[in-house]
Amino acid sequence: MKTLLTITAIAILVFTLPLARAQDKKEPQFKLVQFQMALLKRGPKWTRDSNARTKKLETEQRAYANSLIESGKAVIAGRFDDDGDIRGVYVLRTKSAEEARAWTEDSPVVKSGHLIAEMHPWWSEDVMKKTSTPEKITRAYFGFLYRGDKWTPEKTADSEELQRAHLANMMRLAEMKKLVLAGPFGDNTALRGICVFRVGSIEEARELAATDPAVQAGRLKIDMHPWLVPEGILP
Repeated sequence: MKTLLTITAIAILVFTLPLARAQDKKEPQFKLVQFQMALLKRGPKWTRDSNARTKKLETEQRAYANSLIESGKAVIAGRFDDDGDIRGVYVLRTKSAEEARAWTEDSPVVKSGHLIAEMHPWWSEDVMKKTSTPEKITRAYFGFLYRGDKWTPEKTADSEELQRAHLANMMRLAEMKKLVLAGPFGDNTALRGICVFRVGSIEEARELAATDPAVQAGRLKIDMHPWLVPEGILP
């Protein structure tokens, strides 16, 4: 029941958070926690080359990411295992954008110019688990939900009906234990939220994400990535 209530809150926020914040500037009245999410993107000194310098940087970055998790500054950190512009994600346990950016910019890959950071406030239930072995890696599938071609900010009977269908689908995927993490961004950008699937392949993750009525209607669109994260952290 707790999972279903959380999914309910998340689904409502994915559709309505920026509008509500613009109207009354109040934080959402749900049992969600505000984190800061850092999206690590290719920087001015990005390279795919594998050499002594990049191998050293990779080792230093892995150690730094583990230190964020072990210190409690990050609830999870992981890299994307594909060739997209976004290379990885930190979820940081702070409401302060300034503090989150300082921690992120202290990353070896950011300090070197290999990557740059894009910061977003992000809401989710505090469900990440502790791990004593952050060096052990598992694969999940991380989906970004963006505004689709049919996105509109107006609240209408059609958008309300679509929201209910979107919610029902999220609850269904959570009950199947396929959808393990989701939450909305707290700023008013094209990025609406994220969903994380623990399934056997990216094809399966994409198929599940495509069952979302909001995606089918073009209100939202999904961008899926294989995500390598420490074993045992995801709920």
